Amino acid sequence: MTVVKINQLSVPADRGADLEAKFAARRKSVDSEPGFEGFELLRPAEEGQPYFVVTRWADDASFDAWAAKRQPRAEGTTMSKAEGLLSFEVVDLDG
Repeated sequence: MTVVKINQLSVPADRGADLEAKFAARRKSVDSEPGFEGFELLRPAEEGQPYFVVTRWADDASFDAWAAKRQPRAEGTTMSKAEGLLSFEVVDLDG
């Protein structure tokens, strides 16, 4: 069953363009991960609101395997702060 993971990112107002460039530069880096189905970066429509990163995975195990491989960033290099992870299952409305 497809699952959706949503990260909320607090980004300083003057760093939004940097965050978008960072995601654009590595947008294909997750494509080859087993179970990865796609992602979107959502820009806030109102100033001062968070960005959201929405990813789709074949299942929780695929997401967990990818998350376990991620290396922590060096202190001081993070331009955004993850506020939390929301998890959802996609409802199959056809049956």
